Amino acid sequence: MADDILQARRVQAMCAWTTFIEHGDVAAEVRPEILLSWGRARKALVSADVEAAPMADESETHAVWHDSPLQTAVEAVESELRRTAEDGDLVIAVTDPNSRILWTYGGRVMRNKAETVGFLPGGRWDDESVGTNALDLANRLDAPSMVFSAEHYARVVGNWVCWAAPVHDPVSGRRLGVLDLSTTWDRTHPIGLATARVMARLIETAIPYSHDHPAAQPEVNAEPGLVMTLLGTAETWFDGNRLLLNRRQTEILALLALHPEGLSLEQLHAMVYGDQAVTFSTLKAEVSHLRRTLGGQLASRPYRLLMPTATDVQHVLALIRGGHVSAAVEAYGGDLLPGTNSPALSELADYVAVALREALLADPQPDAVLRYSQELAPYDREVVESCLDRLDATPDPTIPLLKARLAVADR
Repeated sequence: MADDILQARRVQAMCAWTTFIEHGDVAAEVRPEILLSWGRARKALVSADVEAAPMADESETHAVWHDSPLQTAVEAVESELRRTAEDGDLVIAVTDPNSRILWTYGGRVMRNKAETVGFLPGGRWDDESVGTNALDLANRLDAPSMVFSAEHYARVVGNWVCWAAPVHDPVSGRRLGVLDLSTTWDRTHPIGLATARVMARLIETAIPYSHDHPAAQPEVNAEPGLVMTLLGTAETWFDGNRLLLNRRQTEILALLALHPEGLSLEQLHAMVYGDQAVTFSTLKAEVSHLRRTLGGQLASRPYRLLMPTATDVQHVLALIRGGHVSAAVEAYGGDLLPGTNSPALSELADYVAVALREALLADPQPDAVLRYSQELAPYDREVVESCLDRLDATPDPTIPLLKARLAVADR
């Protein structure tokens, strides 16, 4: 962005801010969300001369970060976050849903600036604590937000520009916090907000699979050994406790659980990455992390799990082989690890889905077909028609429901 345009924009923001501070109104055009935030800050703060954000209890902040799925995700993509901060001379922050900072990393120039204003773990950046800022707006609005120069209410960050985007649990949709990028106003760039969105999505890709994430208290399961749910979603339990794993770690562990005989480094690498340009050392690092998580119960040469394992994939396939079609449909939660880019798991996902469908075609039990067509494959006409053909001469209460499913499939 041209320097003169940026400077003019900054002057306009400063004029509007000064008018609001002195008179409680604005003469220039100000975005509605900024004006509303200024109003909240004006009521909550003694003045705009805040020196730094107030700090939350250090031990409590550490405990929240330690128990948050965001920690696992950030650790998985930390090298990319750090590279972005260093390349753009930014400070990056990750917050909880209340705009309390949980993690930061700063480039050379911004690191010291951030520390002096409390832009570090434990800093409370809701607008009632420190005035208008992008972290608060992104959390409050649940949408990407930018705050430029004097749009910040507190004078101490009036030379900053901040871009923030919310981070959501990819399964439940729950907002976990925000990812913020901050630098000085003269480094404003048109792609700043887009970069924040990309970084937030990057963190979301590393959020451990689960229906929801634990807060302070770990969930427990009485079944010993390793138990993995992989169909439709993903949850991993080890000796009764749920593990927080990123997607790649879940894929690696799933492949080892599905191959109890063990896999060589080369085999596991091919199954996880295919022809992607990923080094063996990257895979070894992931395996080392899993070994620590599993208390050492992961052998090498070949890689092999040393505890009892169970997966819903194996359970569904065993039910199909045993002719228990209704039970297999009941146990099948959906596609295996939706969105996986592991070639071996993608192939297995197709195999399980086809096996279930072929079992229904061979033995189209009405209740199972109805559930399949309602929840799993609403546009699969052939399975429904096969079942109706079998029921043609036999009165059955599911016939009208199955015919209704055909109408859905025709849409």
